Amino acid sequence: MLQHFRSLFLMGLFFNFGQGVSSQNHSDSTDRQPAAAGRFYPAGAVELTATLKTLFSEAKPRNSGNIAGIVCPHAGYVFSGLVAASGYNQLDPEKQYDNVFIIASSHQVSFQGASIYNQGDYVTPLGKVKVNLELVNKLINENPVFVFNPEADRTEHSLEVQIPFIQYHLKKKFKLVPIVLGTQSAETCMKIAMALKPWFNDRNLFIFSTDFSHYPSYAHAQEADKATCDAIVSGSSDNLMKFLSSYQRKNIPDLATNLCGWTSILVMLNLIDHDPAIKISPVQYLNSGDSKYGDKKQVVGYWSMALTRKAANFDFTLEEKFLLLKTARNTIRKFIRERRMPGSNPADYSDKLKIHAGAFVTLKEAGALRGCIGRFSTDIPLYKLIMELALASSTEDSRFEPVTTGEIDQLEIEISVLSPLKKITTPEDIILGKHGIYIKKGYASGTFLPQVANETGWTIDEFLGHCARDKAGIGWNGWKDAELFIYEACVFSENELNVHKD
Repeated sequence: MLQHFRSLFLMGLFFNFGQGVSSQNHSDSTDRQPAAAGRFYPAGAVELTATLKTLFSEAKPRNSGNIAGIVCPHAGYVFSGLVAASGYNQLDPEKQYDNVFIIASSHQVSFQGASIYNQGDYVTPLGKVKVNLELVNKLINENPVFVFNPEADRTEHSLEVQIPFIQYHLKKKFKLVPIVLGTQSAETCMKIAMALKPWFNDRNLFIFSTDFSHYPSYAHAQEADKATCDAIVSGSSDNLMKFLSSYQRKNIPDLATNLCGWTSILVMLNLIDHDPAIKISPVQYLNSGDSKYGDKKQVVGYWSMALTRKAANFDFTLEEKFLLLKTARNTIRKFIRERRMPGSNPADYSDKLKIHAGAFVTLKEAGALRGCIGRFSTDIPLYKLIMELALASSTEDSRFEPVTTGEIDQLEIEISVLSPLKKITTPEDIILGKHGIYIKKGYASGTFLPQVANETGWTIDEFLGHCARDKAGIGWNGWKDAELFIYEACVFSENELNVHKD
């Protein structure tokens, strides 16, 4: 009886939503056809839209800020649909995302690494979602942990069931990065997270698919799922793994797992990596016993959670600014004089200096530019990024020879801490002196920091033209058919703060 009950939960076959849709037999197209429609959710567009409309109308209202990602269940909609809708309801439907990454653990096959579908687009009864083929092929080609495994996608529901929620809720176009994890290795999950980290930023949304406890009683599920939730909210991958191991030893009757998508959540926690700018907040909890189609003897638990990203806090104290400038100077001095990086103690830096934010380090000598290197996104704390950029600006800026020992004391160091990039569609959104610009066209790109407009006195057209021609290399008018982004910066320098350079 228990085995039969488990099979029903895993396959979502409590009742038929209508004629099912087979996996790859609709046409000769390489688009991934729906495999879970008619089993986990309605197979018809009209019925599916009506179901989603009802779920969102009953879901928890939006109560979150800037969403970096969400955790959502993947059971049949009659069981976990409301919890999932509450998670998706935390998203601003009008926000523009470049890509939506869905991270889901395989229920079908086990293999090393993760499979990314790169054969075409994903299809649901609500239509086609474009897969970012350029990006997914880049991930596969550059990272051994990624492959395309056709068996991972063919009938997997844990990723597919998320897509109709996105299609229904998000109003602006996006591209999909569909990832199915086949690994059962914590070490491989870390490698997957490291490969994805460059895209874990404000321009992309990450969705992590998992259900929680499987098959304990209603009361035991509530207790187990609350404890699992607490371990995840801690933000520590070590905490989660220790918790799952210890809870398994409790021998709770009929508890097969606390977290069926534990590899997906482990990737998530490795992505966050104790980043103080990311907060994990529970949104809603239910289990299958709360559905009219389930009973309370043996249940599956469902949580939705929201990952919110705090905006870069530019309210740095004088002491924090001094410390970042000192860190940059010590790095330059140590490397140029001794050819080695200085050590750093995380305890010396406040949480604000450990945020993950873009930055530039600019060097000037007698008022003239001597080096400038920056980065818009990072997977390391701010103070470590400043060390890397200080080294790069003094030794790797191709426009200049490396700084010499005799120049070190003549340098003035300026630091710019950046807000996330914001895509714009018209130059009228640019406020000179407040906004930096980033222009991207194909593989070409260029940027000017906000202070450049003040230093040059350029108009907006000149600001854009010089950046397009001189920095991106796409010609004076190249910005007109390029992607445009703006950002703000907190700028402070040694001269401004009268910092001693000894």
